[in-house]
Amino acid sequence: MKLVTWLKNGNDASLGALTGDDEIVDLKAAAVLFEKANEPFENMLSLIDSGEAALDAARHLMLRVSEEGEKSLCTPMDSASLLAPLPVPESVRDAMAFEDHIINCIRVLGLKKLGRLDEMIEKKWGRKVTLARFINRAWYKRPLYYKSNRFSVVGPGAEIPIPSYCRCFDYELELGIVTAKTGTNIRADKAAEHIFGYTLFNDFSARDEQMQEMKGRLGPAKGKDFNHGNAMGPVLVTRDEIPDVRSLALTARVNGEVWSSGSMADMHWSFEEIIEAISRDETLYPGEFIGSGTCSGKDCKGCGLEQGRFLSTGDQVELFAEGIGTLQNRVI
Repeated sequence: MKLVTWLKNGNDASLGALTGDDEIVDLKAAAVLFEKANEPFENMLSLIDSGEAALDAARHLMLRVSEEGEKSLCTPMDSASLLAPLPVPESVRDAMAFEDHIINCIRVLGLKKLGRLDEMIEKKWGRKVTLARFINRAWYKRPLYYKSNRFSVVGPGAEIPIPSYCRCFDYELELGIVTAKTGTNIRADKAAEHIFGYTLFNDFSARDEQMQEMKGRLGPAKGKDFNHGNAMGPVLVTRDEIPDVRSLALTARVNGEVWSSGSMADMHWSFEEIIEAISRDETLYPGEFIGSGTCSGKDCKGCGLEQGRFLSTGDQVELFAEGIGTLQNRVI
């Protein structure tokens, strides 16, 4: 299923599911109409909390709506005001699962003029002998991640203000998961059961601030935490709809121009491995969000920092993935 949170009648946050015609079905109203008012369709978190039985009930309602032609329950998606699918996640973590992203950033920020030479060394003798890989050696030992502000989440169409202290504003091309159930010390081979669904994630970043604060061996903090900094959407696609997440291709456009085009196949650390690492002696709960980190690969630089260019006021940033749709935001 493709699930959304939208503003019904312009002000009531409601849980919906998409039909094949990209119309939003109001699940709570459908449950009332078909005398299933006790189903947990108050919001996205209540649906996730209620597990697979609630999803089955939602699927049954969608079938009833289709069979009985209840158009009164449907709103065209392109005319609806969407929020993030899960407007306030239980937590937000963002991992760094793509090797090329951190290698590229090390060359830009750490090696600077030597970065070009390091690229030449890689082309001739391979990455294992590069300075960037040596500097990055701790990253290969375990999945790394940071925790972000769960209250700064916005959805498609939201305007993203550049923080007052930022002069190098950036986007990041990412996919994210929402957790399905409670678990501690989850093994990677069992972790897929803990994934409820997938959505796009744009981890907007104040790069200049991020680089300064991380010199203190901590962070990122204000490099990531500011109002509207975490954009998610447009839909939350349940795990059964994307049986192989590594087959997804992702694209980022700025003002219609492709800046990044990558593949989830380039993940070094899988979502399952990330869940295993996070849940070591720490309980994961339903409704927590985990980002993949910037989608960079052999043919893709997934953010502006890797390319040496940044966002400006008025820029339209669009992330796209087949089966999920387009997450569009304007920088102000």
